[in-house]
Amino acid sequence: MEHFTPVSALLGGVMIGLAVSALLLLNGRIAGISGILGGSLEASKDDLLWRIFFLTGLVLGPWLVTAVRGRFPEIVMQAPLLILVVAGVLVGFGTRLGKGCTSGHGVCGVARASPRSIVATVVFFLAAAITVFITHHVLGA
Repeated sequence: MEHFTPVSALLGGVMIGLAVSALLLLNGRIAGISGILGGSLEASKDDLLWRIFFLTGLVLGPWLVTAVRGRFPEIVMQAPLLILVVAGVLVGFGTRLGKGCTSGHGVCGVARASPRSIVATVVFFLAAAITVFITHHVLGA
């Protein structure tokens, strides 16, 4: 891992925890990105506004950090574009198959002690570990 700082990781985790708790307590909604995005496609007018604000914040957040820091963080892709596209499609497929994404199951569902979310999160981590093992140790990518 490069550039890991425990303080920033802790602060980021606290901020995520506060945000998902606020959304649940104030709006009665779970902060699962796939559910928020998917639900926005068929939401009623009353239900759409908070979804738009949430998704806009996800997109504009990095730009806000850039404005505060004065520079955009360097992003280095270590995989070819084709692998990134295939990986994105597989993540999308897995999100639909698992009826939720890592943010919904891993952050919100586990915190609520949801058995379905706990199982889903264990499967996410096992799949990730197997993928890393195969790509790095078997295929040498």
